[in-house]
Amino acid sequence: MPKPITIERRTIGPDAPCFIIAEACDNHLGSMETAKEMVRQAKAAGADAIKFQHHLPDEEMLRDGVPMSGNFNIPLFEFLQRYALKLEHHYELLEYCRALGIIYLCTPFSRKAAEELHSMGLGAFKIGSGELTDLPTLKVIASFGKPMILSTGMAEWAEIDETVNCVRGINTQIALMNCVSEYPARHADVNLGVIEKLATRYDVIVGHSDHTPDIYTCIGAVALGAKLIEKHLILDRRQPGPDQAVSIEPYELYELVKGVRRVEEALGAQKTVHALEKPIRAWAHRSVVSLCPIPKGTTISESMVWTKRPGTGIEAKHLDRVIARVAATDIGADQLIRWEQLA
Repeated sequence: MPKPITIERRTIGPDAPCFIIAEACDNHLGSMETAKEMVRQAKAAGADAIKFQHHLPDEEMLRDGVPMSGNFNIPLFEFLQRYALKLEHHYELLEYCRALGIIYLCTPFSRKAAEELHSMGLGAFKIGSGELTDLPTLKVIASFGKPMILSTGMAEWAEIDETVNCVRGINTQIALMNCVSEYPARHADVNLGVIEKLATRYDVIVGHSDHTPDIYTCIGAVALGAKLIEKHLILDRRQPGPDQAVSIEPYELYELVKGVRRVEEALGAQKTVHALEKPIRAWAHRSVVSLCPIPKGTTISESMVWTKRPGTGIEAKHLDRVIARVAATDIGADQLIRWEQLA
């Protein structure tokens, strides 16, 4: 049984509800008004947490020579300089989230960013897939003693092995996220079956960080055991930005949360006749009935009886026990046969 982790007094583990994170990423484009509206919408949709990102471009990356991917139309360094939130913004958002009753999370993208977030009193660290192999920085974050949620996109098993072994030697409060770092991810590449493999291989809480353009794989992940779900949020999908193609709007987040909670309700493993099934069972099952009048004293033959609804008489499985019995009373045509009518 994997060890649960606790974030802001919220337990995440095998017996706890799925922890749903709205990933605000940089979809606020540097606007605090937009960022706060995202907090409000995430809370209204029922998410447990909203996650931002703390970028210090000079600490995070070189200014020049960084390859570009299809989800950016300007160099990443320039984008972050233009739109990344400042540390004072994160302090303000932390307090705003606490006031609204939603957990504030944040991903650091450098050692200094992690140290600044730690100084804020951040309750847990979410590590992006790009940082999974940055063992020097992960060791620093692990030393803070806070829960760590690590995404595993674009990683090989050997790399995940190395990271888990490294972090676990310092901090055992870890969870792993199945993830595909495509923007957007093809559904065929998501491989939800990896969730169970991660859980079995590392004996940790496992979740799913989703980059598809819709909510279906998130809900499917919960059915397969994911105890955390992370999904990008955007107020308006017509807005430009690097994560626009993988983000959902607030009404979709609401549907995601609702879908996850309904799937969780359905995850029991007990096979029983439920109270609401019993009235249906009474009419839907079959009983032994007469196909013609059967006078008293008649030996019942196969042609005289068969099975029909409702299921309130002799059960259909006992048809052979009725055949060759003698009618103890007159039995009318098309009637339920009772045991007391048979000699």
